[in-house]
Amino acid sequence: MTPILSVFARSPDGGRGLARDMAVRWALAEVGQPYATRGVSFEALKQPAHRARQPFGQIPAYEDDGVTLFESAAIVLHLAERHGVLLPEGKDDAGAARARAIAWMFAAVATVEPPIVERSMALMLERDKPWFDARQAMLDDRVRVRLAALADHLGQREWLEHTFTAGDLMMVCVLRRLGRGGLLDEHATLRAYVDRGEARPGFVAAYAAQRETFASGA
Repeated sequence: MTPILSVFARSPDGGRGLARDMAVRWALAEVGQPYATRGVSFEALKQPAHRARQPFGQIPAYEDDGVTLFESAAIVLHLAERHGVLLPEGKDDAGAARARAIAWMFAAVATVEPPIVERSMALMLERDKPWFDARQAMLDDRVRVRLAALADHLGQREWLEHTFTAGDLMMVCVLRRLGRGGLLDEHATLRAYVDRGEARPGFVAAYAAQRETFASGA
């Protein structure tokens, strides 16, 4: 069976590679797995057929050989484990490198992403509120705390661990939400880190595939 990835039929990100299916597309490209897409409209997201695949009526959903999954990080982890790619063999006792790569996946979505998303939502929805300036400064500082800690760990290394892993894939997807010329660029090492991720052939292929889906409205 060719895996099927349910995605936005018309992504609200304008094809910029920010929709949640981007990480899964990237992982599929990294492991060399062809796939098909199912474009889902905003109306169809809340219908029973899609909720059977994604209980919260979101994207992405992933189906392959009797396995149906939701949540992008969970799908990426499944692909990494199934294909033996993106999770390194342990370079120290008890496979610690592999365990750390998984930990970085959790860190990306549970520690780094929440303040970034909260900040983005405020920028979109609260600009006209009297408290916006003070709240935005607070949200900026929250993001800066996370970025500083991440930059400190990364140092001058190319990737978070010995090689590119699923942890880097998820982290780069999260950091891309900050765009260019803003908070991310306050840390040259993190800017370069994201640029390295975006230069990988797997990312380039995934980005092109997502833009094609957006353009076609499939």
